[in-house]
Amino acid sequence: MERILLIETSTALCSTALAEDGVITSYRESSAPKAHASLTAVFIQEMLAERGITLNDCDAICVSKGPGSYTGLRVGVSTAKGLCFGAAKPLIAVGTLDTLVAQAAADSLTVTPDRIGNPLFIIPMIDARRMEVYSAVFSNTPPVTPNEAEGSPRYVQITETTPVIIDENSFTEYLEQGPVLFIGDGAGKSADVIKHPNAHFCQCHPKASSMLSPAIAAFRAADFKDVAYFEPFYLKEFVATVSKKKLW
Repeated sequence: MERILLIETSTALCSTALAEDGVITSYRESSAPKAHASLTAVFIQEMLAERGITLNDCDAICVSKGPGSYTGLRVGVSTAKGLCFGAAKPLIAVGTLDTLVAQAAADSLTVTPDRIGNPLFIIPMIDARRMEVYSAVFSNTPPVTPNEAEGSPRYVQITETTPVIIDENSFTEYLEQGPVLFIGDGAGKSADVIKHPNAHFCQCHPKASSMLSPAIAAFRAADFKDVAYFEPFYLKEFVATVSKKKLW
């Protein structure tokens, strides 16, 4: 049995999932503020107990590699690396934007009230404060292997993952071509600015359960990370600030 432990802590939502033979069999999540460090390990322990197994029964640990919250990513990656070291399990890393694209696909791309079906482009967005998001463009391509159902969409990343300042002209070149789904915790604020008729928005957080498809693909391709040297993809360097509160 193929078992993969999934950890997603890149945004305000802390979530974990257990996949067994390609199916999510246990799941936990919490949106409690700043609770990632206190809940991630607890969730994992609960899921394993629920399934009557131990970490030794898992085949790999998968964690979100970012971009996203600096603190959230540190918690997730540190937890995953600790589990891998302790149980001698391989480490898999899935990009946060890839998780959001998989999340849209898992919901049959009917995640918006107007049920747009299969958009021409999916643009995942991670909130980076103010009007900035971490984003990339994924294009709907036809099936490329015999194993893919005829006519099913396959979304391929066609731009680099970069910080983007959102304004009324953002992503116009893609919006002019057809329906575009903006998904992620940065989609809501973008909806207040991008008013193109082809723009559709789904405000949500990436979930550990949505890491299933890319995690399985990485596991079967033996795309494992070096546990000792792997670091999250922050996209931007963390900048510490001096507290304005009086300490004494």
